[in-house]
Amino acid sequence: MTERELDAAGITDPALRLAYTRSRRLNARYGRTYFLATRLLPPARRPAVHALYGFARRADDIVDDLGDAATTGERAAALRDLETRLDAALAGAPVREPVVRALAHTAAEFAIPPVLFTDFLASMRADLEVTEYATYDELRAYMHGSAAVIGLQMLPVLGTVVPREEAAPHAAALGVAFQLTNFVRDVGEDLDRGRVYLPADLLAAHGAHRELLLWSRRTGRRDRRIVSALAAAAALTREVYREAAPGLAMLDPVSRPCIRAAFVLYGEILDAVRRDGWSSVHRRAAVSRRRRAVVATGGVARVMAARLAAAARKEEAV
Repeated sequence: MTERELDAAGITDPALRLAYTRSRRLNARYGRTYFLATRLLPPARRPAVHALYGFARRADDIVDDLGDAATTGERAAALRDLETRLDAALAGAPVREPVVRALAHTAAEFAIPPVLFTDFLASMRADLEVTEYATYDELRAYMHGSAAVIGLQMLPVLGTVVPREEAAPHAAALGVAFQLTNFVRDVGEDLDRGRVYLPADLLAAHGAHRELLLWSRRTGRRDRRIVSALAAAAALTREVYREAAPGLAMLDPVSRPCIRAAFVLYGEILDAVRRDGWSSVHRRAAVSRRRRAVVATGGVARVMAARLAAAARKEEAV
């Protein structure tokens, strides 16, 4: 499938093909829901999505998975080095790192503004120093770079049937909704990394706080205040999904099945957390493989319908 995607995208340079293949492997390994949804895109557009994911994953690995012995300063230096190499690549200089090479090619092919990568890396640097957020407004400022810009990076690849600026707020909201979903699901894992992404004011409104989360993680015991706070965080996340929803119809019809599948599956992560008794301090809830397969199958049907409709329009235009 990799070769077919690269051929469809017109990527012929051997080194560049290897770079995109590396990004695709990262997507397949770490972004199960994201990768499944990407398979619903036309083959020619998939490498670009893999490149965007691969670069984001590389930055995330520097922040969280560089190794237990790595200091904050070493992680910060690695991020600066990554940004320096990206800036050079975006300016046309040759680079060796596969994910940077693939990203620079994608950015050039789809005219993705460099500021979207600058803002993303700024939020990655924040993760090295900031361990909690006092208010939802503060968290939203962080998520502009960590999530909203991901939706904006994707938009040129997906294509739109309206002016791009009209679809942009919805694409940004969808990126934020996906990340908020991760925050609700991954409370325990984030605690292990020394971070609390649920805003302190939201926790406090339900009688919860960082120390209570840590106690629950450490002891394995539940607390109704945490349950209430997580339910409220999920409700807040649902509101952001509603902000994003109108953007689905603004996308190129051949891209809609992909984003609709991601929209549905990520939203169902919140359902999985609820069914698990809001226990994400202790374990990660997941959408079943069977359910993912059902959504993917429906997506394939929509893909075929979109392609048939596109072919009919072409015939009418002749």
